[in-house]
Amino acid sequence: MEDAGQRLRKIRDRLKLRVRDVEEASQKIAEKHRNDDFTIYINRLSEIENKGLVPSIYKLYSLCAIYRLDFQEVLEWYGISLAKLPADAASIEVPSTHLLSFKSNVHGEALVPLVLDPGFDVRRTTYLSRMIQRWGKIPLLLLDQLELKDRRYAFLGTEDWFMFPLLQPGSLLIIDDTQRKIANGGWTDEFDRPIYFLEHRDGYACGWCNVQGDQLILIPHPASRCNPEIYKNPGGFDIVGRVVGAAMILDQGHRRQTHS
Repeated sequence: MEDAGQRLRKIRDRLKLRVRDVEEASQKIAEKHRNDDFTIYINRLSEIENKGLVPSIYKLYSLCAIYRLDFQEVLEWYGISLAKLPADAASIEVPSTHLLSFKSNVHGEALVPLVLDPGFDVRRTTYLSRMIQRWGKIPLLLLDQLELKDRRYAFLGTEDWFMFPLLQPGSLLIIDDTQRKIANGGWTDEFDRPIYFLEHRDGYACGWCNVQGDQLILIPHPASRCNPEIYKNPGGFDIVGRVVGAAMILDQGHRRQTHS
């Protein structure tokens, strides 16, 4: 793969910019942002182009602005793919429940099923891997049209057993932040009862909720062996929204036995 510094030099040459021009342009950016870190001096630009010096995020920003380059693409020249950030994060266990702050990424491609068996019936439980006839890649730009940004996402901590076994530790949660009013009734069973995701002083929590006067009681699943948690109402918590979906691994029970 071509060296990132050499690629930057070729682009500068195509733009017919001297190293002095780049330095002066970067100084304008530094003055605008009142931060000298944006300045790229001649000797530093030479090291970036010819000696493989990795520029700081400020200098890389200046180069992208001067050369009219996409910042994310240039990061990939240096071996950093932001598209892999969520997957890398998923490979690291975090014990505390937390919100996900990754933004929609329209760069790159995704491997998705393109052709399914004509006999596929969404009403029946199916071994989906056997129904996929052809895989293919589509631009993530197309997936961006699915309006996934209208939902918020959270990660249930790998040591958060509060709603086990209904919600497994390590689950990816889909949250509808338009449903923030707590319902004290109206459901028929535990699967129909709303689960809420809330933020409190010490972090985040997920569970059934019941409001009683000036208290909110966060109720765990009975099988979890966890105790209810009580928060001051109002002021002791903030309802992020209602959990409307979850993706989870269903073999966590044995892991709990080893930790009990």
